[in-house]
Amino acid sequence: MNGMAKTWQVTTFTWFVLVSLQAVAGGGKQSVSATMPKPCSAAEFHQLDFWVGDWDVFDVDNPTTQTARVRVESILDGCVLREDYQDTEGHKGQSFSIYDASRRNWHQSWVTNRGQLLLLDGNLRGEDLVLNATERTPDGTDKMIRGTWKQVDSGVRETAVTSLDGGKTWKPWFDLMFRAHKTQ
Repeated sequence: MNGMAKTWQVTTFTWFVLVSLQAVAGGGKQSVSATMPKPCSAAEFHQLDFWVGDWDVFDVDNPTTQTARVRVESILDGCVLREDYQDTEGHKGQSFSIYDASRRNWHQSWVTNRGQLLLLDGNLRGEDLVLNATERTPDGTDKMIRGTWKQVDSGVRETAVTSLDGGKTWKPWFDLMFRAHKTQ
């Protein structure tokens, strides 16, 4: 093979490699992303979207006295809901809620300015999102917690019950009504 033929082969091979790389890096990537669904676009990821908003919060038993202000926003490209909770007595908390597709359930991590951590997991039951957790009390007892988020005509209702006997009996913990925040 003469020098000119070798040069032509190397040039042709180099051109082929460059065109192939460009197709993979550019054109191929675009066509793949055009056919791939956006992360968190499935309906499961949006089952709790009714909670997104700027809320004034009231105890159901005392619907005229505001107890907290809560802002819930969709973050991280619609994959996570972030809650910012501030009650009227200085208790602050934030939660991060996500549908975990690998486990096919919802997860919420709740943290507060009082050093509290609560990790909840659960699923939709009918139209209500029900999350469960177990936390250890200061005396070492396991306390089961069940929280329910439900869309209602006037906003969102969040209730929680607790059990200290492994779920045999349950006591109400709180019953909150979220109404759209009214500017004053």
